[in-house]
Amino acid sequence: MSLSQRIAMSKAGIHAIPAAAPRPASLRLGLATALLLGGCAVGPDFQSPQPPAAASGNTYTPTPVAPETVSAPGPGGASQRLLAGQDIPAQWWSLFHSDALDQLIRAALVQSPNLAAAQAALRQAQETLRAQTGALQYPNVGLQLGAQRERANTYTSAGVADFNLYNASVNVSYTLDLFGGNRRALEGLAAAVDYQRFQVEAAHLALTSNLVTTAIREASLRAQLQATREVLALQEKQLSVVDVQFNAGAVARSAVLTQRTQVTQTRATIPPLEKALAQTRHQLSVYAGKLPSELGLPEFQLDSLQLPQELPVTLPSSLVRQRPDIRASEALLHQASAQVGVATAAQYPQLNLSASYGTSAFEASQLFTPASVLWSLAAGLTLPIFNGGALSAKKRAAVAAYDQAQAQYQATVLGAFQNVADALRAIESDAEALSAQAQAEALAREALTLTNDQYKLGAVSYLQLLDAQRTYQQTRISLVQAQAARYADTAALFQALGGWWNAPALADASRPSTTAVMERPALAPVR
Repeated sequence: MSLSQRIAMSKAGIHAIPAAAPRPASLRLGLATALLLGGCAVGPDFQSPQPPAAASGNTYTPTPVAPETVSAPGPGGASQRLLAGQDIPAQWWSLFHSDALDQLIRAALVQSPNLAAAQAALRQAQETLRAQTGALQYPNVGLQLGAQRERANTYTSAGVADFNLYNASVNVSYTLDLFGGNRRALEGLAAAVDYQRFQVEAAHLALTSNLVTTAIREASLRAQLQATREVLALQEKQLSVVDVQFNAGAVARSAVLTQRTQVTQTRATIPPLEKALAQTRHQLSVYAGKLPSELGLPEFQLDSLQLPQELPVTLPSSLVRQRPDIRASEALLHQASAQVGVATAAQYPQLNLSASYGTSAFEASQLFTPASVLWSLAAGLTLPIFNGGALSAKKRAAVAAYDQAQAQYQATVLGAFQNVADALRAIESDAEALSAQAQAEALAREALTLTNDQYKLGAVSYLQLLDAQRTYQQTRISLVQAQAARYADTAALFQALGGWWNAPALADASRPSTTAVMERPALAPVR
């Protein structure tokens, strides 16, 4: 009924017929039909990919790694045993038995801005999912109140009329998810939540691993500095002996110059080590969420760290469920699969339902009277007929994006298995290298002592003494580096295996957040 018709009827004393309420039986039938039609969802159903077939065994390398490494004297020389099929402790860094490292990591987990950013991104994804769930799964209900004054032409002898119009109504609209497009969209958003959750795990693992490896690097640099200074002290002592011999006429001036050159060269290696140590300390401060100028950062020495003697190594078939980067890549694959469903559903009809119930009157006192009641029910069907192939192209693009995500997932899995294989071989080789380097350092130290005594007696030339000094300096530094490599590669193994995946605080992180949206029957090629 038009506005002018309502005005004319009002002046003639004619009132609108009271509205009849919709029949409950019709509403129940419509609701049942909507629920029945809403049971299907086009597009591929997703299921977590299975581990690679080659990962069914208990080894990561072509040939088995020795279950126990060789030992060597000194820091980092303990023998390590590989425990196949065992879980990694949640706080794996505690296996190094360093209270200073434990305290640093606990403080960094609270203060790290990178971890805070990842957690904020997770909250954002969760709230986005909640918002879209409310918008897509439930009807949109709104209340509208209005009051206005108008002038309208009545098309009668009365001409124009000024009047007030008051209205109050409740409007309801809902889009039936006939082909599952909304559910696929929510499935994709839920996969995005999973992705951000695994990104939080990855940020936690990266932070703790970086702290451990940086602390080990600091300890290594300190040990190298100490070794270099010890070698420099020996060379300066020998320079004093050569000076005495030169003053006595026992050696030529060339011997003095050569020894001074050796001392100067050794002294020149100290500033680069000090620079590297300072930069490492700065990096450690930043990882801990502090400025480099802040005090209170602990100092780390190799002898303050205990090499873990038992190394849990999970089975290859379990690695894909532990590594956060693999789980994150799987979530992206799931999201791409859901987008194929969204693009497919867009090619099918869409049914929109709307209803309103309210009251409208020319005077406020007439609101909510039977004669002022208005209601409406409406249904609209939208069917794409021609769009220049846009919808088909969007579906093909979604399928291509799925193929890309699947290839990236496979690449992530391959890289993860390579990381573990590299770390296991490194642990085995590091132990052998440290054992050999410890023997070389002991022999070089003994040879230097013997050559020095013989030189004092005139039994050997100065060149022989100089060679013995250089050999000892090289073996001493190499020994420190070999010791640090065992600590660093042990931390790299824990990181490669997924670190803290079994932490109680993350018990829900491995659960898919899409269980409320849809089941996951099978993973099939998307076409």
